[in-house]
Amino acid sequence: MEYWRSYLRYWENIGGRYFMVAGIAFILFYIIIRAIAGNKKIQKKYPKISDYAREIGYSVITISIFSLVPLIFIKNPLISSHTTLYRDIKEYGLVYYFLAYPLMFLMHDTYFYWVHRIMHHRKIFRYFHLVHHQSTNPSPWAAYAFHPLEAIIEVGIFIIFLFTIPMHTTHFYIFFFLSIIYNVYGHLGWELYPKGFSRNFIGKWINTSVNHNQHHMHFKGNYGLYFLFWDRLMGTIRSDYDKKFEEVKGS
Repeated sequence: MEYWRSYLRYWENIGGRYFMVAGIAFILFYIIIRAIAGNKKIQKKYPKISDYAREIGYSVITISIFSLVPLIFIKNPLISSHTTLYRDIKEYGLVYYFLAYPLMFLMHDTYFYWVHRIMHHRKIFRYFHLVHHQSTNPSPWAAYAFHPLEAIIEVGIFIIFLFTIPMHTTHFYIFFFLSIIYNVYGHLGWELYPKGFSRNFIGKWINTSVNHNQHHMHFKGNYGLYFLFWDRLMGTIRSDYDKKFEEVKGS
């Protein structure tokens, strides 16, 4: 019974941030702003209600899988005692506490880029990643719309964190809250960065909604999550990315 209550708490936490962030984005951009500036959307068409239902349905399954991981690796003392989890910020100090966040983003971006590229291999794509790519015109609800097998892969970063770098309990809450915000932005269907951002000194290294939207449209290239370091280093950024970005921001 105790583990069931813990599981429900994890589900409420993970599901709560998904429904809150994606829900706010959906209401703002797909209802309010749509009526004012619907022509500014990256893809002018809007998904069907059935698309939203599919994305939410798979996201609920993903949340259910994600919620099992802290139950297994944190709630279980036989495993948690071997992790790098700590509860007193003073143990590693405030400097490390705050520096851990950019490190986590870099680690997650690297993990995501490579597993994402692997899941695009033709021999396993349909088993792992096809469900997510059913959203060729993604909405905010697509942020967690994974096949169960992909959901297991995606949550692997949580386990990597727990066994590589010192992790305070609040690191997870704050990091994954920021992560879902950027994930929803990536699937938003609207570009929030200003015109010229994709070409400037900083923006050329930052992933954008246009960039990820292209990935959903074309299924090839633009594999990054938060950054474009790996895409540019490995030559997997789409050659028409900058042109598409300016087209969207100039429309």
